[in-house]
Amino acid sequence: MGVKVAFQGAGEGAVASRSILVPKAAVRQRDGRDVVWITRDGRVERRAVTVGAKNGNEVTIVAGLSGGEQVVIEGPADLAEGARVSEAKK
Repeated sequence: MGVKVAFQGAGEGAVASRSILVPKAAVRQRDGRDVVWITRDGRVERRAVTVGAKNGNEVTIVAGLSGGEQVVIEGPADLAEGARVSEAKK
């Protein structure tokens, strides 16, 4: 299964206050909570997050993620915990 992944951390687009920005499309609703999918060792893991400010096509994650984690920004709606994924190159 292929997914599109965003790498968050230092570099272009980094905010001085150490905010974590992700595309709006990366945040999904599950059981009434905001969640994102991260990749670890070729598998996905669902992570509950707290969303802060929304700015255009990006949202600020104020809790639940650490800088440098790989966030799935595009993938199937039926993505499941532990599913094996590979990064899609565009």
